[in-house]
Amino acid sequence: MMPAHSMKDTAMIHLLIDGHLVPAANGATFARTTPDGAETATIAAAATLDDAARACAAAARAFAAWSQTTPGERRAILLAAAERIDAYAPRFAAMMAREIGAAPTWAAFNVRLGAGVLREAAAMTTQITGEVIPSDKPGALALGLRSPAGVCLGIAPWNAPVILGLRAVAMPIACGNSVILKASELCPGTHALIGEALHEAGVPAGVINVLHNAPAQAGPLVAALIAHPAVRRVNFTGSTHVGRIIAESCGRHLTPALLELGGKAPLVVMDDADLDAAVAAAAFGAFMNQGQICMSTERIVVDDTVADAFAARLAAKAATLVAARPGTPGAVLGSLVSSAAAERIAELVADARAQGATVLCGGDHDGPVMQPVVLDHVTPAMRIHDEESFGPVVCLIRARGEDDLVRVANASPFGLSAALFTRDVHRAMRVAGRIRSGICHVNGPTVHDEPQMPFGGVGDSGYGRFGGKAAIAEFTDLRWITFEDAQHYPI
Repeated sequence: MMPAHSMKDTAMIHLLIDGHLVPAANGATFARTTPDGAETATIAAAATLDDAARACAAAARAFAAWSQTTPGERRAILLAAAERIDAYAPRFAAMMAREIGAAPTWAAFNVRLGAGVLREAAAMTTQITGEVIPSDKPGALALGLRSPAGVCLGIAPWNAPVILGLRAVAMPIACGNSVILKASELCPGTHALIGEALHEAGVPAGVINVLHNAPAQAGPLVAALIAHPAVRRVNFTGSTHVGRIIAESCGRHLTPALLELGGKAPLVVMDDADLDAAVAAAAFGAFMNQGQICMSTERIVVDDTVADAFAARLAAKAATLVAARPGTPGAVLGSLVSSAAAERIAELVADARAQGATVLCGGDHDGPVMQPVVLDHVTPAMRIHDEESFGPVVCLIRARGEDDLVRVANASPFGLSAALFTRDVHRAMRVAGRIRSGICHVNGPTVHDEPQMPFGGVGDSGYGRFGGKAAIAEFTDLRWITFEDAQHYPI
């Protein structure tokens, strides 16, 4: 059954609860402006605590039937959902441009990989397997079986809204769970389209629910959702600061959480690296989506013997990458999510310059539009050395020799993605093993994702893994079931 009315027919973005698009219980709404603040991008229903309770109840009811569906049934619906996401590409592109200033290339990539996430989840429906475990009891058959966990709460960010919104719900649904997607208040329209597309593809009422909220209500709403007894799993992608709050709340309720948090990804350029290849990867990793990706290359740890040559080539490459508002001819990059984001990054650049860093290119901004920045000679005395910039700025940090390069690469509490460039495969394996991160790419960029890969970090970048078979363990319970013959007991 389709929702009661389509978002294509109204300017209002409604909540999706139990298969129906509905206003907030109290009729409240909130407005999301365009990144430059010049106009309203979307107006959305502002979910209340009553709405959260309604969504949890709907998801709990739907779980009973959905958890009993066959793998083939779930696979067919997920594959149909992938087709609907592809078909929604123009709507996603338009909504992402208005809400977050995304360039067309970034929107297209989001749709393509987002549909891939659904197709991979569809493939996983037949991979939720178990095992026979040898038992010391004569005649006993012991099994380890995975069962759906229950209602899963997915909290998705704005920066890659289609990819990460779908990642928050696809594998939970594939595993037989029902889900609540807590949308980002910065892109309620984009995340609402996910719920509409999945429901249109045949995901049953209550199996997918979408809530969006006014910014001030995010904390109370998420706390209420985590505290609800029906919610048995939480996954969150976002900042480390908020991730800690969510982890503490989940801990109080003994609800398992999967957290993919911030990053300060290093790209290590060794003295034997192919510099042209390293520059291409560094520019892509640092500036794609204006650096607003958790895997973005924030630190380039470069061997001092090749640092000058590398810095000159990277600055020349960055100068060719023009940022502008979406739709501007000749621009390959879009805008930042807000003017405030650009001002914060400009402050980090100014602090680095004051502490002795060299600005090789960029730094100018017009509202939310900032041109790519390359900083050389960055040291620990500068704020940007340790703080996640989440913007189009990359830092060159010089080191000398393998041990020093590894030491600098690991000089961060974050540990999500990393990369290294060298022509020596044995050296690559050795150094990759020493870098502290959940992901490491040799002779490739820090920004890379595939739906089947175990995606996640260590340290302040969180714990748990999205993607492929690794995600099955996150969204199921492993149960021990034994079949026994008649037993003789000592009492």
